[in-house]
Amino acid sequence: MERRVAIVDKSKCVIKTTCPFICGKNCPVNAAGEPCIYLGEDGYPVIEEVLCTGCGICPKRCPTGAISIVNLPKALDEEPIHSYGINSFRLFRLPIPKFGKVIGILGRNGSGKSTAFDILTSNIKPNLGDYEKGAKNEDIIKKYSKTILGDFFKKLYGNKIKIAYKPQRVELISKSYNGKVGELLSRVDERKVIDRLGKEFGIENIKDRYIKDISGGELQKVAILATAARDADIYFFDEPASFLDITTRIKAAKLISSLKSENKAVIVVEHDLATLDYISDEMQIFYGEAACYGIVSQSKAVRRGINEYLDGYLPDENIRFRDYPIIFYRSADRFVQLNTPLFSFPSMTKTFENFELKINKGTVRKGEVLTVMGANGLGKTTFLKILAGIEKPDNCKIEKLNLAYKPQQLKASSKTVREALLEIAGSEFETGWYKQNILEKLGLKNLLEQKLNNLSGGELQKVNIAITLSSDANIFAFDEPSAFIDVEDRLNVAEVIKEFVIKKDVCAIVVDHDVQFVDYIGDSMLIFNGIPGKSGEVTGPFGKIDGMNEVLKILDITYRMEKETGRPRINKPGSVLDREQRSKGKYYYN
Repeated sequence: MERRVAIVDKSKCVIKTTCPFICGKNCPVNAAGEPCIYLGEDGYPVIEEVLCTGCGICPKRCPTGAISIVNLPKALDEEPIHSYGINSFRLFRLPIPKFGKVIGILGRNGSGKSTAFDILTSNIKPNLGDYEKGAKNEDIIKKYSKTILGDFFKKLYGNKIKIAYKPQRVELISKSYNGKVGELLSRVDERKVIDRLGKEFGIENIKDRYIKDISGGELQKVAILATAARDADIYFFDEPASFLDITTRIKAAKLISSLKSENKAVIVVEHDLATLDYISDEMQIFYGEAACYGIVSQSKAVRRGINEYLDGYLPDENIRFRDYPIIFYRSADRFVQLNTPLFSFPSMTKTFENFELKINKGTVRKGEVLTVMGANGLGKTTFLKILAGIEKPDNCKIEKLNLAYKPQQLKASSKTVREALLEIAGSEFETGWYKQNILEKLGLKNLLEQKLNNLSGGELQKVNIAITLSSDANIFAFDEPSAFIDVEDRLNVAEVIKEFVIKKDVCAIVVDHDVQFVDYIGDSMLIFNGIPGKSGEVTGPFGKIDGMNEVLKILDITYRMEKETGRPRINKPGSVLDREQRSKGKYYYN
């Protein structure tokens, strides 16, 4: 008998307002006299999974997309480690911390990675699928008694394991801590390493600044150092590469890897494949159906695991979890073909108390995606804010631009996604083009009734991108649009922005550090040089290939292309390929 998962998302369900119980009235099992779908004590629909035939009628008829019916893999002959309730998300299996290793975690948003982290850090006690009675500590230990996790849970529940955890949403740190950078790091410096790491990561230049005043990249560095400074047994890092430039990603990867020892383990969730590849000793894949169920794969060698994830097939488990492979096609270089200027900006300077930015004049053309790269703390966000009119240059006035701006720090409120998009898009929201090219391609159709402040980081990022594209503007500026977004959605986001710019004959300016994302989306590039936290200078625009080569030369890194998948990979310093590419002056593959 096929096992099914039935999900009812109460945040989307409108049974209490406008829906006349459409799912129940259209259920053929109900019509035959069996109570497959009925209203629970809280007034919301309940679906009996053992009676459900998987006909697919109720998900199709539900006006808000609140219902999902999915079949579990036939090979999955086990109960979940945790279930959030009847008709709610459930997680099967857990990643395995291994002392002396960095375990990399790769998977789509909504596949249970955060739930697994919450279980392993004791923020959630797994109920072993019994959401009514729950589970006792001894039940959990017994379930895993013949595995590494059995000993782990015994120590965890006996308070014999100390955990250090870096969260995904580092921008939320400023809401819980109001002090200065140096004060925060001093408070957590259990291993007495902050003085050394502060110099290595350039924190000395910002140690006297308040947490609320530093950039996303600086905040990410502070969060990584604060976690690494703790004397823990197991370290958890949730998306440490977000907001960091390429050089700092490698520094962070080396720091995180250095935490492992025979008595210490590290687990890292990361969507940037180059960083995950560089940092991990082994990896595990999360797969399943987003917001419905998640399964954790067996441990794998890193290169093999990433390639299996991209292929969508796990040979050892004989599971195909995606019906298409992810292939990194490199977009054409259109730089020389773009001729019609849309706007120009003059040479400018912007001076703060401890920082100076110099900007050379430039021109952006219709149909162009201008990418911006460079180290953290060189003024990339300040540059966007000047164009958006949020900051004023010192030495000149620039014309008011018709510009829509997605900031680095994401906007959330109690509005629903529908309300937020309608407010900006107006009548455009109802057009077929908008529904197909914005809502569907960004995967927002099933989020429309959810409130912004209830969304995950990746969901909120995509909504903010959609809000920006919904604006009545001809210049669209995006600061770190790939942050928090999984591998599949990064390519979708790049495609949506690129197609929008070409179709609407407008332009986009994109600040990002994901090399593959920038390579795919960009036509030209501005490069920021300088001393992080003290001074920055803008050069360019360059064509995409010349720009990418120049920025990697400045950062002293070479990249190669994975032949099987087309994904870019960081060359290890001093390797044969690294030396060969440097000798030819090709820091980036051509």
